Order: sequence, then structure tokens, then C-alpha cells
Amino acid sequence: MGQRVGPEDKIRVNGKLVQLKFGLRLPRVLVYHKPEGEIVSKDDPDGRPSVFAKLPRLKSGRWISIGRLDFNSCGLLLFTNDGGLANRMMHPRYEIEREYAVRVLGEATPEMLERLRSGVQLEDGPASFSLIEEAGGEGANRWYRVVLAEGRNREVRRMFEAVGLMVSRLMRVRYGPVHLSPRLKRGQCRDLEPGEVAELLKLLPPEQRPAPAGSGPGLDGEGEDGFDDDDEVDGNRIDFAEK
Repeated sequence: MGQRVGPEDKIRVNGKLVQLKFGLRLPRVLVYHKPEGEIVSKDDPDGRPSVFAKLPRLKSGRWISIGRLDFNSCGLLLFTNDGGLANRMMHPRYEIEREYAVRVLGEATPEMLERLRSGVQLEDGPASFSLIEEAGGEGANRWYRVVLAEGRNREVRRMFEAVGLMVSRLMRVRYGPVHLSPRLKRGQCRDLEPGEVAELLKLLPPEQRPAPAGSGPGLDGEGEDGFDDDDEVDGNRIDFAEK
């Protein structure tokens, strides 16, 4: 009969000690560089290209998108096969930062920037950037770097519209501790390295972190996160549900 063993056990075969290696069963986490013109959904009645078509196949489970970007937005998207991790990163309670590069038509005045820092009133309540700074540009276009620690539907666009500016391009460059590498081309994805995944797992409470391989169920299944990649309410509402 099979018997479960752990790192504290010693196994001998014919009197010889067998060296066992135990590691953590880490979930997979993908970084995808989304181009404009792709939808973050598996099914679209209009037949638009889906980001899920670009992802590698899983032997078991499914990819869960950590937040969304709308059809006309681009930049960093995260996917995982771990529902608990996805839930933790999306849920508004944990205030995971999202950073964006935003191009607007026109130039924001100092008064406009102050309003965006202190808070503007939207139809679903007040909203503010924890950081907003100029990032260059010329002619009719200006770039700004903005950071939010919450998410509501099309929040970045609506905040700029509230002060009279129109967003012409929106690109996510960071989600929590994960940055979009300039080496990752549009339409490409890569697995996070084990060390990078370990940093994300620090967001989980200790009892939800992966167990050593062979010691029982870990967090490498889908989980029960309350959100999935087809939910409209996914905790990261800044990531723009489809218009």
C-alpha cells in the first residue's frame, strides 16, 4: 500500500538511506503583453480575437485572468491556474497597485492634476490617483504615469474625462510587484520564474500558501475564488469591462 511521506521522514531501501527532495508546488503565473484589438474573454459573439487563444495549454485546470484590459487597451495581463492567488490579487480589499502609462489629447493644467490627486466625483463615487506625474509628449498628445490601488469599470478613462481630457491610449505597465518587461513583445507571454511567483504568494495568508510536494493538496488547482475569467465583477474593475 502507498504511504504518504514528508520532509521530516527518513526512507531506507535495503538499509540504505534514500535522499528525498521536497519542493513547493508553485502555481503557474503567466505574463502576457496584450496588444490592442484583443478581448479578455473566451467567448465573444462578435468573433473578436481572444487573448486566451495565445496562451499555452494546461494539462489540467484552466487559465484565470487576473483583471482585464478592454479591447482598445494594451499592456500587462497576468494569468494563473490558482484561483486563490487570482482572487487575492483582484479583490479590492487588498488594494494591489496597478500602474498605467496614459496618453491624453491636450495637456493637464496644474489644477487638473491636483483634482486627480485629491479626488474627482464619478457616478459610482469619488476616485483619485495615488500617484500621477507627467511623462513627456509633444504636440497635441501628453503622457502621464498614474497609479491606482483600486479598480472600477473604465476608471482611468472616466477620471480624465471628469477633468475634461480624453484618453487616446492606455497601457498597463505594472500589476503589484510584476512589471511589463520591454523585452516581451506584443502578443507574447512568459512564465514567471519561481522567485517571482514566490513574491506573489507572499500576498496570500500563510494557510493558503502552497504545501510541499507530496504532502497533500496545494494551491495548484483552480480554487474557489468567487471570480473567474468570464465574470463582469472581478474585483479589478479599473480593467475596463467591454463597452
